[in-house]
Parts: sequence; structure tokens; C-alpha cells
Amino acid sequence: MSILVNRVSKFYGDQRALNDVSFEISKGEVVGFLGPNGAGKSTMMKILTGYFPQSAGTVQVCGYDVLEYPIKVKQRVGYLPEHNPLYPEMYVKEYLGFVAGMYRSKDKKKRVSEMIESVGLGPEQHKKIGQLSKGFRQRVGLAQAMIHEPEVLILDEPTSGLDPNQLVEIRNLIKMVGEKRTVMMSTHIMQEVEAVCDRVIIINNGGIVADDKVSSLKVSNDRQIVHVEFDGSTDQQALLAIIGVEKADLTNGNNWVLSGSASSDIRSEVFQFAVDRGLKVLSLAQEEKGLETVFKDLTKSGN
Repeated sequence: MSILVNRVSKFYGDQRALNDVSFEISKGEVVGFLGPNGAGKSTMMKILTGYFPQSAGTVQVCGYDVLEYPIKVKQRVGYLPEHNPLYPEMYVKEYLGFVAGMYRSKDKKKRVSEMIESVGLGPEQHKKIGQLSKGFRQRVGLAQAMIHEPEVLILDEPTSGLDPNQLVEIRNLIKMVGEKRTVMMSTHIMQEVEAVCDRVIIINNGGIVADDKVSSLKVSNDRQIVHVEFDGSTDQQALLAIIGVEKADLTNGNNWVLSGSASSDIRSEVFQFAVDRGLKVLSLAQEEKGLETVFKDLTKSGN
């Protein structure tokens, strides 16, 4: 297990930022950590990286307790905070060499070259960081987070402020990194989560309100809605006789929208109905909510 969080709470004086939070992240997972502003995302990430301690509960990273073995944890974690802390007066290559030196990399020069190539900083490596665009500064931030070859990578808003082209480039880079490491990423861009993450944890008011695969979260949690097209005609009463189907609406041609309780999957029954009636199913798709809609539903005030 790469990350193990057990009943963690965090207080700032009388203000509660995290409330009894628990989750696990396995090795090799790419997990989106989502929530509205002030939900506790950055606080959780700072606890995971050893930036400050939790008020209650336990946290382990790669098997090490963050309070008992802070150095071992930091050796195994790469962290890109929301506000990327760089030295604008330093050259790219100089800065990465400085970071590699702090981690006591065995072959510092070789490791710097590898990271420059990996994140696409080649043309910019001899420039000062202050001369770089936001997109290239984010690449420098990713390079410093990965230069010591961490097992876990924690990214807080890694694509904040990027233009569409830069966003795609950084997204692809994160996907590449996720093939070899455990990645936990905070973002407000839902398309980014769908494109990069295997799983989503949603936090609201300091507590977890959802933890599931992206595909599962997008399916309506109370109703199942199926769009089906047959190669021939049928009637509404016959469709309503299918086990689990509570509503059947004809849209056009031989296209129907069927709905029922999410407690039972009606798709197999629809296929069997077609077989019994001598019909062919030309298309069948389960309607999904957009991840943005799911996020809004779960983080509404009062939920």
C-alpha cells in the first residue's frame, strides 16, 4: 500500500479542516483528489508530505508513519504544491542540480539530464526560471518533484493557470509518470480527471463524500437509464414488461429510452427481450452523469 490514511483530523485552533478522513491508495494508482475551495485538499496533501502534522489519526506512506519516520517518507514522496516555489534568478539546469544535491543523488549530472529530457525542458534548460512561461515553470516543478525517483507523487493543482496547449502537454506528462508511480492529484478541471485518473476521492467540508472509480461515479446512483436501438419495431407495453423497466419512451425510429431502479441492471434483460422477440440490438448505452455534475451534487451546501 502506497498511502494509508486512518481517521485523520486536523484543527487550526477552533477551525476543523479535516474530519475523521480515511482512505487507501495502492501502488500504481492515479487518483484524483477533488473538492471545492476550502474543503481540506491541500491540508491533506501537506500532511501526507510531512509539511505539518495531523491533529488526530495516523498516516503511512510506503509503509512508514509520517510522524515517526519523516525523513524516510520525504525520500519516497515527490511534491508539487499549488504555488510552485521556484527560484526565478536560478537557471533551470542549475536549479535542478541544486535539488538533486539536496536529495544526494548518486549521479547528479546524469539525473538532471534525464529529467530535463523527460519533462521536455531541453530548449529551456539554459534559461533563468524567471524567463520561462507558466507552462515551462510547471515542468520545472514536476522535474524537481521527480528528480529523486520517488515512489509517490503528490500534485496540487498541477495545471493551474495553463493555456489549453500547455494543459494537454502537462496532462500527457502526468499520464506517463503514472505508469510507473503512485500519483495523487488535486485539480478543479473535471476533463483532466477523466483523462488521467483511475479513481476519484471527493472531499467536502473536511470529510470524504465519494471514493470510487471515475466510471462508477458517473453512473446515476438512484436511476439506471439505458438508450437502446432495435432493428425493428416493438411496443411500449412489451418493454414495460421487462424485469426492472419502469419507464419506456420512444424517441425516434426504433430508439427507446428505458429507465428503472439502479438496484438492478436492466441491460441483460433488454438483450434477452430482443432475442425472444427476434430483434437485433443495434446499440445499447447506459446514460452517465458528467463528472462535473456528480461533483456539484456531492458538494452542494448542506450535503
